[in-house]
Amino acid sequence: MTTRSSLTIVLAAGEGTRMRSSLPKVLHPVAGRPLLAHVLAAAPQGAGDRIAVVIGPDHQAVADEVKRVRPDAEIFVQRERLGTAHAVLAAKDAIAKGADDLLIAFGDTPLISAATFARLRAPLSQGASLVVLGFRAADPTGYGRLVVEGDQLAAIREQADASAEELTIKLCNAGVMAVDGKIALDVLGQVGNANKKGEYYLTDAVGLVRARHLTASVIETDEDEVRGINTKAQLAEAEAVMQNRLRQAAMTAGVTLISPETIHLAADTTFGRDVTIEPFVVIGPGVSIGDGAMVHSFSHIVETSLGSKTSVGPYARLRPGTSLGDGAKIGNFVETKAAQIDAGAKVNHLTYIGDAHIGAGANIGAGTITCNYDGFNKHKTEIGAGAFVGSNSSLVAPVKIGAGAYIGSGSVITKPVPDDALAVERNVQSMREGWAKRFREAKARAKKPKPE
Repeated sequence: MTTRSSLTIVLAAGEGTRMRSSLPKVLHPVAGRPLLAHVLAAAPQGAGDRIAVVIGPDHQAVADEVKRVRPDAEIFVQRERLGTAHAVLAAKDAIAKGADDLLIAFGDTPLISAATFARLRAPLSQGASLVVLGFRAADPTGYGRLVVEGDQLAAIREQADASAEELTIKLCNAGVMAVDGKIALDVLGQVGNANKKGEYYLTDAVGLVRARHLTASVIETDEDEVRGINTKAQLAEAEAVMQNRLRQAAMTAGVTLISPETIHLAADTTFGRDVTIEPFVVIGPGVSIGDGAMVHSFSHIVETSLGSKTSVGPYARLRPGTSLGDGAKIGNFVETKAAQIDAGAKVNHLTYIGDAHIGAGANIGAGTITCNYDGFNKHKTEIGAGAFVGSNSSLVAPVKIGAGAYIGSGSVITKPVPDDALAVERNVQSMREGWAKRFREAKARAKKPKPE
């Protein structure tokens, strides 16, 4: 842990015209999270750490995302696009406030990690004045080459300006940089635009630092981590890398992924112990999965909480606002939305449950529908603990089905159905017996000797 203060400037002003999209480039998602959000999450955040984001004009959506992820961020607008150094100086006021370390990153590199930012800062604490992040490119064509003399960075040479010998260098510039905060504003202010495009390039800072007889260094990372996104094809490549990372992390934490390459995870997915995910499952943002849960094949889950020992699918769709209590079961071809389904409840087949609360131990028969929308407004259905709803029933909201109530198959319910206290007692007792039986069976399996 460092006690040095930092300012991270994230450059996010690009239009991303090659994305062929009306959505700003940095808002395109990888693993359910915008590119920019990944970078903001990885940047240093703690006591003494500040962040500034440079955006383009009329990019309010980008500003809103910055504030959602990092409410502490300062936002600056680059009104003219005159190069990377010019973009950094759009945040001149933030730099002038002072920091030990100035970090410069890009909003379209979602695979960069917090650990790499920490490694980038380390040489500054040991006396370096500038540190550049480099990588060994499989194909260095088009990248600036890092010319190293001994253990110091001598220059960053763009391909068009490189000699034949320099073109053989495979150590390339990732663009990410750290600068000693005491000299940052002065050095950046001296970057000129004497080039064909008349732009101010951040890479020129290396020469300016060396001209002062100060130290410029390089740290290396793998090529995947610094992938920049400029096209939809590159977006897909970054998604593949991120998915592999997420799958590996899940399996390392003890999650069983039956066929990992077929499972899609989100960056914020959380798992309990002994979770099993079958092939061809899509898990979107905002999903937490409790201990011992099972998600069967071809299920799609977004913004949902799964309790312990829940079972979902196959072919289930859980939409935002779904919550399953411990031991609840969602079966095949079931769709839920804004639904609280309490412990032990079962919704097994061909059913839609929306804007509803299903009580503990209730059983919802095949083909049941909560008719929650009247063409103008959404209404809620409440089904009490231990209730039994027969197959092919339509529950026209707003409506309440009492605890322990029994609904015959093919019913259309438009009025409240009262409680059946005796049925509740029977169903609760049955549920207790079922849980006790499963506990005994699990205990017996644990004691059974394993084959040699």
